[in-house]
Amino acid sequence: MQILSRMTQPGKRKVAIAVDLSSESAYAVQWAVANYLRPDDTVILLHVQPTSILYGADWGATDQSIDTSDEEAQQTLESSFDAITSNKVTDLAKPISDAKIPFKIHIVKDHDMKERVCLEVERLGVNAVIMGSRGFGAAKKPYKARLGSVSDYCVHHCDCPVVVVRFPEEGKEGVVSVALNRCLEEEEGI
Repeated sequence: MQILSRMTQPGKRKVAIAVDLSSESAYAVQWAVANYLRPDDTVILLHVQPTSILYGADWGATDQSIDTSDEEAQQTLESSFDAITSNKVTDLAKPISDAKIPFKIHIVKDHDMKERVCLEVERLGVNAVIMGSRGFGAAKKPYKARLGSVSDYCVHHCDCPVVVVRFPEEGKEGVVSVALNRCLEEEEGI
């Protein structure tokens, strides 16, 4: 019942745009400004940054002059990464700012992006989530209707409607999928 009342409230909407600093996210932000957002909406640009637990993973070449076993060096590295992330998310928000739509940037850290997006969406009480998708999940799971693993998870676990904007292939237009949460579908008999 809470889901239904949050969706049908007249007036301002609170819309989250989940971003991961990719071209697909930038496209989803631009699409949202052009096709979905209203001037009186409040937008939350939501980014889940990997926790430092992932720094131990092999992400390719790193600066070997930095001793990551030193706590101070680790903190410096993490602070630099935080600043880069914040600047990139601010750059992604430019189309929203240019459209004069109020927005907030919300960055959280977690090791599980998919689950954390859904938890933050519920905690923030948003009316809808917009997110980009590369569609990579489809290569391994053709029955998933060409959604990526994060967007597929969010479609099935977020407690509000999820709009998935698929990044266009070269020379083609992007594809938009809208999914309602299963709980709402069951309540409404959809």
